Amino acid sequence: NSGVVCLLRPLLMDVIPSIRQTSALALGRLGDYDVKLAEAIVKAGILPQLICSLPEENRYYKKTAAFVLRAIAKHSPQLAQAIVQCGALEMLVICLEDFDPGVKESASWALGYIARHNPELSQAVVDAGAVPLLVLCIQEPEIALKRIAASTLSDISKHSPELAQTVVDAGAIAHLAQMISNPDAKLKRQVLSALSQIAKHSVDLAELVVEAEIFPVVLTCLTDSDEYVKKNGATLIREIAKHTPELSQFIVNSGGVAAVIDCIGSCRGTVRLPGIMTLGYVAAHSENLSMAVIVSKGIPPLCVCLIEEHEDHIKAAAAWALGQIGRHSAEHARHVAVANVLPTLLDVFMDTHSSEDLKVKASRFKALKNILQKCTHFPALEPLLHDAPPSIMKYIIGQFSKVLPHDSKARRLFVTTGGLKKVQEIKAEPGSLLQEYINTINNCYPEEIVRY
Repeated sequence: NSGVVCLLRPLLMDVIPSIRQTSALALGRLGDYDVKLAEAIVKAGILPQLICSLPEENRYYKKTAAFVLRAIAKHSPQLAQAIVQCGALEMLVICLEDFDPGVKESASWALGYIARHNPELSQAVVDAGAVPLLVLCIQEPEIALKRIAASTLSDISKHSPELAQTVVDAGAIAHLAQMISNPDAKLKRQVLSALSQIAKHSVDLAELVVEAEIFPVVLTCLTDSDEYVKKNGATLIREIAKHTPELSQFIVNSGGVAAVIDCIGSCRGTVRLPGIMTLGYVAAHSENLSMAVIVSKGIPPLCVCLIEEHEDHIKAAAAWALGQIGRHSAEHARHVAVANVLPTLLDVFMDTHSSEDLKVKASRFKALKNILQKCTHFPALEPLLHDAPPSIMKYIIGQFSKVLPHDSKARRLFVTTGGLKKVQEIKAEPGSLLQEYINTINNCYPEEIVRY
């Protein structure tokens, strides 16, 4: 408000280097504070002045100038675009070749903040020639530089298969894969993130990541003491598992499913989410892969997530994963039912405090429906007869109507446990599917028993 920005501008051209550097630092801190101040600095026409003499400046000024660019770029795509338009990318790429690791680090950081906003800005960073130099930066000995360069490669890769391919073509995967076993937790987070952002786009890219021999070493990340390393490790496995049955089978063969299940059991909250999704993706591909999740004892921890977790989207993911496990056959559904999952799913579905988000509700409904349509395990189905809402009831009655006509023992049990009595109490629309199922069940019994 006191007009400081305009007073700082001429100081960027001062003859004394320390004054130039300190004024840049002041601008950086102002710009970092909020979006309005960043916009004021751009409007004051300071950016061209900041970068015009950059190649001749000392390393301290270069670091500070890159900090100013980063502080402004972080706020919005529009501000990042303003930085690109004033020719900053070329200067930042020159800084990536500087002999000083601190200058490289600052430049890499600024490039990451520009690239993260959208595909167009990311493409501009690629077109400026940054990617091969960033791949060189991750090979430098300084840990801080490795971290930032890996983070920037992650920001570039995330937007599209083409951008990820550019990073792959520069030879990044092999170097990133080697660093998964590095003891530095913050570096591991960034490396796992970058590999996830590459693997998520296509089968080919995921296969390239797997071919870099990230298994079994990536599984050690699931037991790491750092929560973000755990989460990013599970995310990487998820991004590989989702593509094809073959990739999921490879994860199973490497012991990946057992490791993911242990990870879900040992943590809480959003850290669990990628692991839950991984089990769902693996189970969705085929009956055999679903059975691999069951055999590895994947159902109980998913049920625990349904009960323990407070966040709706985590519960929804657990419900979805259980639905993927149970939907293949009667045998799969029986395993889910025996674990007492169905009453829990029903409770979560009926819970009035539950999120009204339609997608969340739908995922629970679909999970219940998927399992019920295959389930022939009567001891698990029968308790639901007394609590289920009409939308779920028709699937439960449907299962009874499939099995009772062919199983005399089940028919006897159905009378003695009060199941048949409950069926008589259901009000169904004449001619509806539910009414047809009820008629089928009633027709299995002599009329006097039905009347009784």
